[in-house]
Amino acid sequence: MSNRETRKLVHQETQTLAREVKTQATILGGLVAAMWGLELIDLVIFQGALDSYGILPRTIIGLRGILFAPFLHGGLPHLIANTVPFLTLGWFVMLQETSDFFIVTAITMVVSGLGVWLIGSPGVHIGASGLVFGYLGFLLLRGYFQRNIPSILLSLLVGFLYGGAIW
Repeated sequence: MSNRETRKLVHQETQTLAREVKTQATILGGLVAAMWGLELIDLVIFQGALDSYGILPRTIIGLRGILFAPFLHGGLPHLIANTVPFLTLGWFVMLQETSDFFIVTAITMVVSGLGVWLIGSPGVHIGASGLVFGYLGFLLLRGYFQRNIPSILLSLLVGFLYGGAIW
């Protein structure tokens, strides 16, 4: 392979990586923008009334919260507390395959939402914490199940950075 062909191949791989990172940033940025936009609208226009669309345990109407709860928060401190780990862990989920993010997000929303609906304490439950802990669990176990060096190192890094959240 000539030097020119090598440079061309490296350039193509760099462009592909740049497109992938841009796609990941767009997905995560869009979801975070939706969370922030919805919370600001809720605070300014609805004075917190949208929070009633969260999960209401053991009620039929409360099932809708499985879809809405991750986007609703109990004020700006709650939203800020969820934003950083959502961005960090969400991006870590995307590292190997961006499509993993959508699969893990969908499964986590349903499983954590149904769990809260089934055994949650009375009252409305809102926030992206279920997603954050779902991402954390996925990332901690990814190294064990995939058994490759990058996945194991990522699991160790996530355990070091966010393992304390379990306690």
